[in-house]
Amino acid sequence: MARLKTHDEALRLRLLHRAAATVFDRGTAALSLRQLAADVKTSTTAVYSLFGNKAGLLRSLYEEAARLFVARLAAIRPTDDPAGDVIRLGLVYREYAIANPHLYAILFSDRSVQCPSESESESESERPREAIETYRPLVDAVRRGQQAGQFGPESDPEVIALSVWGTAHGLVSLVLSGNEPPGLAVADCYERALGVLVAGWRVSEGEAQGFAEVP
Repeated sequence: MARLKTHDEALRLRLLHRAAATVFDRGTAALSLRQLAADVKTSTTAVYSLFGNKAGLLRSLYEEAARLFVARLAAIRPTDDPAGDVIRLGLVYREYAIANPHLYAILFSDRSVQCPSESESESESERPREAIETYRPLVDAVRRGQQAGQFGPESDPEVIALSVWGTAHGLVSLVLSGNEPPGLAVADCYERALGVLVAGWRVSEGEAQGFAEVP
């Protein structure tokens, strides 16, 4: 008879989500592998088997947060309105953060806190790959917008993307931290704020025609 596999993907995900909640509420210093195992009703052996050690758990936690975020962004399929796609990506950004505040906090926390045992060179070598995966859909949408004449070709697509990303991150952070301005709900103006920002980067129809005529 085959031996029952108990250290499976379902257990790994339960451990990750519980660990994310602990880190979100009390920080990485409060994360105990023994307590985590007890909370999920498994053994510390299972935790070590799945993650190796605390640093491995934190690294996996970051990777899981990034994986889910990338999957949500990938659900926005490119259309013939790239500028609109940029706004839709911003809306998905907010949806992910509100639905997964613990994972969102891990995703945008200090990488050195997530993986304290890694050397600086190891941490820096891993972060660009993960950051690119979460950032690429937005940059790609801006580039498609340039090709469609919606954004000026002289603009750096990464700068446009960064401005949208920064606005989304700032507004979402106000909500999650409970620091919305009194009497002003971010949810009521979030999409409009993104729309105005994107409109500011867009070129007029006349300008777009002029760009198209440049040899």
